[in-house]
Amino acid sequence: MSSLTLDAADEIVDSALKRAQSLGKAVSVAVVDAGGFVISVRRSDGARPLTPDIARAKAYTAAVMQRPGKMLKKWQESQPVFFAQLSQLPGAAMPIMATEGSVTIKKDGEIIGGLGIAGGTADEDQQVADDVLESLGYELEFAAWGVAGQPAGTTEQARTTETEQAGTTETEQAGTTEAGA
Repeated sequence: MSSLTLDAADEIVDSALKRAQSLGKAVSVAVVDAGGFVISVRRSDGARPLTPDIARAKAYTAAVMQRPGKMLKKWQESQPVFFAQLSQLPGAAMPIMATEGSVTIKKDGEIIGGLGIAGGTADEDQQVADDVLESLGYELEFAAWGVAGQPAGTTEQARTTETEQAGTTETEQAGTTEAGA
């Protein structure tokens, strides 16, 4: 079992602050372990006062939900009451934030923590997080909910490829099935 060390967390934070600065953004960055416990939080000069707390909540979400925040958005939209209640659970240390800039830290197929970026736009926060984790060799592919071990989209891609290799399309298959029914 891997763990996220303080040195690794500091490397992520330093890289994220530099990447955000290159975009002209003052941000806060938080890194938590797989259980959502803080390893490192830093607020750059000029970052708004609430951004460290937002970054912590984003990192916490990515770690304990074991998926990046942007993957959780549709689930949150379809079940807003459920998501609102998650933060009220006795064991919840932080609010659950299904949003950009909340990225699960994964290495060698194992979830080892969460990264939260706050201070830019949603897209900028996400870009910084993705750029940094990719540059440091962390994995950015995650299984869709309910599909253990398969990165999102993999199952559909495999099925489409298999169908194409068989020389038929799904439409042709469906037509054959309907005609034979």
